[in-house]
Amino acid sequence: MKNLLIISNWKLNGNKYLINSFISKISHIIKSCNFSIVIAPPLLYLDYMQQIIKSYKCDNYISLSAQNIDIHNYGSFTGEISAKMLKDIGIQYAIIGHADRKIFHKENNNTILKKFTLLKSEGIFPILCIGETKKEYQNNQTIAICIKQIDNIVKNLGILALQDTIIAYEPIWAIGNKIVINSTYIQKIHNAIRNYLMQINYKISKNISIQYGGSVNFNNVLNLLKQPDIDGVLIGKASLDTENFIKILNVINNNLYSF
Repeated sequence: MKNLLIISNWKLNGNKYLINSFISKISHIIKSCNFSIVIAPPLLYLDYMQQIIKSYKCDNYISLSAQNIDIHNYGSFTGEISAKMLKDIGIQYAIIGHADRKIFHKENNNTILKKFTLLKSEGIFPILCIGETKKEYQNNQTIAICIKQIDNIVKNLGILALQDTIIAYEPIWAIGNKIVINSTYIQKIHNAIRNYLMQINYKISKNISIQYGGSVNFNNVLNLLKQPDIDGVLIGKASLDTENFIKILNVINNNLYSF
């Protein structure tokens, strides 16, 4: 049986009412789930959600993630949040390199490397998003692009830096477009990523969690997770639909031994 990880990224959505409602509705199901769950609300609500999770006695079942960090730990960088700040309030994960950040904030491999380095120095698990543009996909460059993005970490920090790291493959061209990609194709990409890592370090390749993100719902999650190299899913704002999220959790929990 796989060590599955389900990540819910709320993006720029949510408020106190939604957090209370969401946690109250999923709390009874969460405690029966035999897999890991991470929720990434907006940074402003991390501490508040932490309190609500504890009030429902779910803190042993749900971990929290930041959606982003700055490339600095201190200084005159108005409006930014550092890895050290996340560590200070007990946040265990942080998403970096998300397609939204690449598209709207022009983040590149250098930026992502700096953020990755800071997270590792604070003992926070990076959720490293990788993926290709539509043009790169059409030119059959997907695997090369994904490997290049991971290779930037490996060449600069060494393969052991990928310990306690989650890789999330999310094709940029499919994000937010309700495009459902064939699970066999996604498996091919995940397998190529794992094989690349295997050539460098067998143990890392076997232990690393490789997620898929892109229009995941309760109808397709089972087919995705049945693929041998898909270790979990990164669900975007679709996970804000509590009923949809509960259905996803139930589908996974009811089929755990088929993964």
